[in-house]
Amino acid sequence: MQTNPTYTSLVALGDSFTEGMSDLLPDGTYRGWADLLAGRMAARTPGFRYANLAVRGKLIAQIVDEQVSLAAAMQPDVITLVGGLNDTLRPKVDMGRVRGLLEEAVERLTPACKQLVLMRSPGREGPVQQRFRPRMEELFACVDTLADRHGALVVDLYGAPSLSDQRMWDVDRLHLTAEGHRRVAEAVWQTLGYEAQDTEWRTRMAPTAPPNWTARRVADARFTRQYLLPWIGRRLTGRSSGDGLAPKHPDLLPYEGPVA
Repeated sequence: MQTNPTYTSLVALGDSFTEGMSDLLPDGTYRGWADLLAGRMAARTPGFRYANLAVRGKLIAQIVDEQVSLAAAMQPDVITLVGGLNDTLRPKVDMGRVRGLLEEAVERLTPACKQLVLMRSPGREGPVQQRFRPRMEELFACVDTLADRHGALVVDLYGAPSLSDQRMWDVDRLHLTAEGHRRVAEAVWQTLGYEAQDTEWRTRMAPTAPPNWTARRVADARFTRQYLLPWIGRRLTGRSSGDGLAPKHPDLLPYEGPVA
């Protein structure tokens, strides 16, 4: 890893986590950690170019089929790849196939960039993480192995106490808040070798009084009605929240967003 490196381009691959949900902007679009990271990198490097191919709901097979070749053809300095977690949350999953597809992606992307970045995705405290923890940790063990083999960097978000805090997660309980995305951007920034802007990104927020029983039940009912039932419906009908959606930044072009 370089110290205070100069990278001229970034391409981000993945699903909703990298697309930026739920870091919602006033115009209804999503920002997220990858956009924030690109803004920081652009502030250091005039003419910095950025593409974000991530689309919500994508499984690792879709990321490989729809994003990997495009990213490799762009030949950027940095590629970030985060995928497979959606697979682990399915009722049934072939983890051997997930590992194989992730390995294929890494093997194809490594020679196409100066630095490949992988991640151990964050997990929200609660019953969902407990239920799927073995699958998640199997996925992350594969990430570590592939990184060692191919010289990729690994950003360990799963081991960060701050990002397991329920207050870092939106009401849908699946996506990080704006503050969560900011901390992820900081984590990737430091992993790439840039000087830290927030040395405490891993630290939990100060404790606050938990919501009372009534507030928790109201939140549970809202979550079930607005998010859980539609999610179950999509699983039963074979649909995805990303069906028909295009990437928000499909071409590797000079960064035009706000400078972070």
